[in-house]
Amino acid sequence: MFLDFSKIADKSTYILGGIIDTLQFTLLSAVVGIILGTILALIKISNNRPLKWLAIFYTSIFRGTPLILQLTLIYFSVPQLFNYDISPLMAGVIAFGLNSAAYTSETIRAGIMAVDRGQREAALSLGIPYRKMMLDIIFPQALKNIMPAMVNEGINLLKDSALVSTIGVTDVLRRANIVAAEKFLYFEPLLLAGIIYYVMVMTLTWAARGFERRLRRSD
Repeated sequence: MFLDFSKIADKSTYILGGIIDTLQFTLLSAVVGIILGTILALIKISNNRPLKWLAIFYTSIFRGTPLILQLTLIYFSVPQLFNYDISPLMAGVIAFGLNSAAYTSETIRAGIMAVDRGQREAALSLGIPYRKMMLDIIFPQALKNIMPAMVNEGINLLKDSALVSTIGVTDVLRRANIVAAEKFLYFEPLLLAGIIYYVMVMTLTWAARGFERRLRRSD
């Protein structure tokens, strides 16, 4: 086996440029997933039965079908159904955001339910409004419980973002494949892409551990 990374040295900057697209896509998808996932979690623990069943049904749809199917369905079906030329990046953010929301909602719901029920009852007995109770009492404690799971979801989102290369987004993997086709070399550019993803994942893990330690200081 002979590897020659010098043959792709002039394209390394091009592959590294995909980091911007990858991080942009991951960040936007994570924001959509967290916001929608929080709303779904609150609905699931509410007493509104119709909305509760709707949220459960939503979760079952996105957890029960392949992510690649959701991605391609949104990208190729939106122009047909709505006569709107959706961009690959927008299609990816919508698909991954909606999918992430389904998993995030269960994580947040579990974290809220793990908080001692007595604290909720005590807050309500003191006349604290529900919204203020959730924001100031329940959510801060739930965040500590769900932090590892949320970090894991973020890591999965970052790695799964490589799927958007299938619809033309010029992320790290897409650029590595382009270089591979131009140079007729596949191992070197794909290995470089793997190293880039690994560094990004490890950086996210390190940052999350630091944030988790800061949260634990109040224990």
